Amino acid sequence: MSAKSEPTYLFVPGLREHVADHWQTLLADKLPKSVTVPPLTEDSLSCSARVSAIEVAIDRIDGDVVIVAHSAGVIMTVHWAQQASRPIRGALLAVPPDLERPLPKGYPKHRDLVEGGWTPIPRDSLPFPSIVVASDNDPLASLDRVEEFARCWGSSLVNAGRVGHLNPAVGFGDWPLATDLLTHL
Repeated sequence: MSAKSEPTYLFVPGLREHVADHWQTLLADKLPKSVTVPPLTEDSLSCSARVSAIEVAIDRIDGDVVIVAHSAGVIMTVHWAQQASRPIRGALLAVPPDLERPLPKGYPKHRDLVEGGWTPIPRDSLPFPSIVVASDNDPLASLDRVEEFARCWGSSLVNAGRVGHLNPAVGFGDWPLATDLLTHL
């Protein structure tokens, strides 16, 4: 793949889909070549349905692709990578949740995620360069678990500090670090 051409950025939201004031939505609006995986209208807790949606979106893109995933979108991306045939330039994987453990109240039940095929979380090395962003105080995954994921996936790890789950609920709308990290991919 040519390092000179501007890639298309494929945004893979988490389970809460599209949120207007989320850093992903704001960043996608700023990038001229961006596509967002559309929300599911059925089987919203099916990991395989979400992986298929990623595949469909990537198939529609000509040229290089960089994935920008948040939360469960990271886990979707990692599942997709296990069967992907198309090479991509890289991926920014922000605050992956630990879906192998129960999530806090207000999130899907562990049993539903297991039945939806989200677990086990793949631990194979990713076939593309990637950066995993971790948080010191993410209620959905301990720093140790995110470090383990990054190590298994062969990803560079960036500890963003105390940024919670890096969403509007903790003050992230605009997130300038994302733009900086994308330049490394």
